[in-house]
Amino acid sequence: EDAEVTFWLLHVMVTQILPDYYTNDMLGLLTDIEVLSEFISMKAPRVYDHLQKHGVSWALLTTKWFVCLFAEVLPIETVLRIWDSLFYEGSKILFRVAITLIIMNQDRILAAPGFAEITTVFKDITGGYEVINCHSFMQAIFKRPGSLPSSLIQQLRAKCRERVCQEQARMRER
Repeated sequence: EDAEVTFWLLHVMVTQILPDYYTNDMLGLLTDIEVLSEFISMKAPRVYDHLQKHGVSWALLTTKWFVCLFAEVLPIETVLRIWDSLFYEGSKILFRVAITLIIMNQDRILAAPGFAEITTVFKDITGGYEVINCHSFMQAIFKRPGSLPSSLIQQLRAKCRERVCQEQARMRER
């Protein structure tokens, strides 16, 4: 019975909550990374500009976060709370977590003088006290990013999905 429940939870996650994340082209994943980039341009524009200036790709920095749903980078207690929220709130929670991590570490990111230093900051971004304290981190993810309307997420996904599809088509032509 536990195995069957686990199967159906995984099925719902892969087909409904995170469609196209775990496919050959990872279209859903790449789209959501682009959506995150759009949110950062709105919620932390200085960080967005800093990464653009240094040619740092959001996919390079955040793919692991989204693919493993933060399991590889956050404490297990925090991860389990995030996963509970994922089933309750949907994939919006992934944006909340990522935006909060970036906003919490905005000064460190902006102080990084180049590509290598920025990637190092992102590797260490998930280990601070604010992240380790699960309760306060969970409070922060619902406050710091501010409003993330589902309608805006859907608009951004449509726009970003088209952009990702065009990029994938260009890559196939090469």
